[in-house]
Amino acid sequence: MAYDFDLFVIGAGSGGVRAARMSSSYGARVACAEDTHLGGTCVNVGCVPKKLFVYGSHYSHDFADSAAYGWDVEPKSFSWPTLRDNKSKEIERLNGIYANLLDGAGVTTINGTAVVTGPNEVTVDGKAYSTERILVATGSEPFVPKFPGSEHAITSNEAFFLDDFPEKVLVVGGGYIAVEFAGIFNGLGVDTVLSYRGDLPLRNFDQGIREFVTTELNNSGIDVRLGSNVAGITVAAGGGYQVEFVDAPVEAFDLVLYATGRKPRIEGLGLAEVGVTLSAGGAVEVDDYFQTSVPSIYALGDVIDRFQLTPVAIAEAMCLSSNLFKGTSLAMDYADIPTAVFCQPNIGTVGLTEEEAEAKYGKIDVYQSEFKPMKHTLTGRNERSMMKLIVDPVSDAVVGAHMVGSEAGEITQGLGVALKAGATKAQFDATVGIHPTAAEEFVTMREVRA
Repeated sequence: MAYDFDLFVIGAGSGGVRAARMSSSYGARVACAEDTHLGGTCVNVGCVPKKLFVYGSHYSHDFADSAAYGWDVEPKSFSWPTLRDNKSKEIERLNGIYANLLDGAGVTTINGTAVVTGPNEVTVDGKAYSTERILVATGSEPFVPKFPGSEHAITSNEAFFLDDFPEKVLVVGGGYIAVEFAGIFNGLGVDTVLSYRGDLPLRNFDQGIREFVTTELNNSGIDVRLGSNVAGITVAAGGGYQVEFVDAPVEAFDLVLYATGRKPRIEGLGLAEVGVTLSAGGAVEVDDYFQTSVPSIYALGDVIDRFQLTPVAIAEAMCLSSNLFKGTSLAMDYADIPTAVFCQPNIGTVGLTEEEAEAKYGKIDVYQSEFKPMKHTLTGRNERSMMKLIVDPVSDAVVGAHMVGSEAGEITQGLGVALKAGATKAQFDATVGIHPTAAEEFVTMREVRA
């Protein structure tokens, strides 16, 4: 049968665009449909604008710290519209780059809402296209649980486009998005409360890192409330919202942001109707080669809910496009994926947590260091850094590296290469440090933590 396309990609996020471009470069006829902006969550309402906001929120600290270094900087007011609109201009520029990338690769870009209407058919706004294979790369979206007044809460999506900037904000959640936005609002001068129902934020991260970061968040001025549950939200007569907590007094806030998780974006796609198996949480179930229960339909990225990280979706797309159109049999390697949380201070992590390493190896050696960053020996700011290496004493392999501190993500990227290469603690020790830097701590720690 002659199809309109060899591959029809639904979703022009990082994974979908990479799969479309690479598949086209291998000679496939490719279409890519998107119903919002090109670039997906990361570019539009995720990592890119979030990092820009993090940069912006740092200036309050920098201005305050500058006096210790001899700078007489008069206090200036913060302009939210300036930051918001400059961010939006940059995102528009990136949207254009993504459009050019697809056009340059020979991909047919279709603007509209795509629905899978058969194993080899996709319909976009009423027009049907036949295709040999379909790739679902629709990503994920924020999830807000239903409770009285939940409609008054915003998500991270809306936080990037606020008309009015709040004086007091409640951030609900304990994941990396919640911690990052709490840091952003706090740095921009907002009275910030972080409410989380658990005992510590950042579940699934290293326990020591979680404890250290919670202390640092409190020290930075964020009111971190653990074991805290919201019962309801009502609109206040004079503006803003009244938030009722389960075991605490009612409190007024200008804004309530819920960052309580994300769910795969599959609503209205028609996947179940054509026989694609979904998990209980709505994720598309795939095998090691991203093939669904319908042989002609594939999926990758956040929608399969393995690792919700942009570089992971891109790497998955590289594997899939090579397998489909170059005849390879590549499987994604999910081991030792470095990641960062852009809270303040940052978190960088790669490899096993201390708890995971103990479960795998039994006895482990942990090297840990906590210190005041050199910059703050003059400023007096109450901010500390933490670094941790986890070692299998039998092989001497470094199996985990974790950091809390300035530029932790930048440092951890290099450590990711070392762990992927199987570096040992002896090799870390034999590496000459760069002095004076924070990063040198990773090659100078000699004493096993008691």
